Amino acid sequence: MDAQGRGRADEIDPADQWVMNPQTGNYELRLDQSAAQSTASPSRAAGARRSRRSAENAQAATPAGGTATRRRAANPAPEVPAQRSRRAGGAQGRGPQQAGRRKRKQAASGKKKVLLWTGGTLALLMVATVSAGYLYFEHLNSNITSVPDDNAGTGGFSKDRAINILLIGTDKRTGEGNGSYGDRNSPGHADTTLLLHVSKDRTNATALSIPRDLITDIPDCPTTQEDGSSKVIPGTQGTRFNESLGQSGRTPSCTMRTVTELTGIKMDHFMVADFNAVKTLSSAVGGVPICLDKDIKDDKSKLDLPAGDHVLEGEEALAFVRTRHAVGFGGDLDRIKIQQQFLSSLMRKLKSNDTLTSPTKLVKLAEAGTNALTVDDKIDDMFKLRDLGLELGKFDMKNLTFATVPVLDNPAEKVKATVVLDTSKSDALFSMVRNDVSLTEVEEKKKAAKDKQAELLKGTRAEASDVRVDVFNGGGPAGSAQKTLEWLQITEGVLKSTNKGNAPADVTATTLEYAPNQADQARKLADLMGLPAAALKPGTEDAQGLEAMTLTLGPDFKGAGVPITGPAKAPKDAVQADKKVCAK
Repeated sequence: MDAQGRGRADEIDPADQWVMNPQTGNYELRLDQSAAQSTASPSRAAGARRSRRSAENAQAATPAGGTATRRRAANPAPEVPAQRSRRAGGAQGRGPQQAGRRKRKQAASGKKKVLLWTGGTLALLMVATVSAGYLYFEHLNSNITSVPDDNAGTGGFSKDRAINILLIGTDKRTGEGNGSYGDRNSPGHADTTLLLHVSKDRTNATALSIPRDLITDIPDCPTTQEDGSSKVIPGTQGTRFNESLGQSGRTPSCTMRTVTELTGIKMDHFMVADFNAVKTLSSAVGGVPICLDKDIKDDKSKLDLPAGDHVLEGEEALAFVRTRHAVGFGGDLDRIKIQQQFLSSLMRKLKSNDTLTSPTKLVKLAEAGTNALTVDDKIDDMFKLRDLGLELGKFDMKNLTFATVPVLDNPAEKVKATVVLDTSKSDALFSMVRNDVSLTEVEEKKKAAKDKQAELLKGTRAEASDVRVDVFNGGGPAGSAQKTLEWLQITEGVLKSTNKGNAPADVTATTLEYAPNQADQARKLADLMGLPAAALKPGTEDAQGLEAMTLTLGPDFKGAGVPITGPAKAPKDAVQADKKVCAK
């Protein structure tokens, strides 16, 4: 007990400090006020606290060394992928017993924001509680581990464009009780990987699962070492995707580069966690509801459940997302379906009122989430994560779609163990994400605007031989204009086409400009090129004589004959996060 008769800070349960504010109806973190009743005057006590904070902040500003940072002074966390160290300071010396601390100003909406990110077998969580007390906010900040992104990403998300987050689950055996899981005596792999894309207008999101056994090329990866120096990890051709992390000293930044090479989508950030995340987060929400169409008994994952509804948490939840031998054909693709079902249910549970209105659950989620995460160094504190979380939390659950990168069995193998891209489907899917096309139906206003643009594609089509077009390269790969010209003339019979070389200025996306009396030609060329309605730019004055349309190829152009946008419907295996799906 201290001089004021209070218990030590480490004996106080943070959940007990949340009380309801009768003026706002929201729960707020209220710290013990009794410390203000000291012999010193309030002004002198406040001045002393400011002096102490200044000294602590000056000390916390000094790096603890190393390239990866851990903002925690005690309670070492489980290991995560390479290059981690711990940073002292932060919440040190500022325990919950400090008095007189005012709560943070309530946001205008008066609503607390809570957001979950999830990745495969691992649920990656960030809690942004706008009305939280400063001291507890600092405590959460000390939990976070960061790893350099080695300039593999965009440099950070922006509020005025779409957001792409790489969510990685590693199979490295770390943490208490995890010795029977994962890859023994290995630095781990990218066991489960999701690309989370949130649209520019924040109305919808897509989570693409990338199979771990996908054969792909891993590029050369400049990687920051423990001493601060940089080393290029040589790339590997035709290897499993999961080797982009852990193997040969590769860090999450290398997985980020590999995904960009694979999809053409540049990441803003990455988040990584190990087996403990799914155990702690599922327990923090009081269990995750799942349903089974049949009995599941898997000796390898130690899962034994009868058909029907269940609520899973802890070890049993981890066993569920790890199982594959007792579902479907027993492969990794079937396990991905199990994981997507689990993650959808977990997110529904997090969005439910019994979670959002429970201070105890919110505190447990905040602790579990910040302890489970390893993030890139561009979002290595709670303020940055809060800002990102508020952006990601804007979309409606019904507009979050889980899908799997389309693949085929590797034709080079007699015994099928790996897969390769099904480019006939994957190119279109990647294009949809690059062009911010939703896999789900979204709000009526946005749909109406798209319908109006889609009207441009309705109507008669000219014959290919009557299409007259000038082709410019405004940001596509080198030689795109000439290759497109050859494809149009030789393959499609568009003989009245001309290569005009580089455009006067680069464009952000492929466009087709035409006059009102060329609309039938524009619709035919759009059909041939796979152009979306958004690419059509009609003019207001009719063309004169033999005037040609103008096709300008942008950075979204991936090759002659490759559609710029994907199909209007989501892939058949897509799963909406608000739908209950039973494992088969």
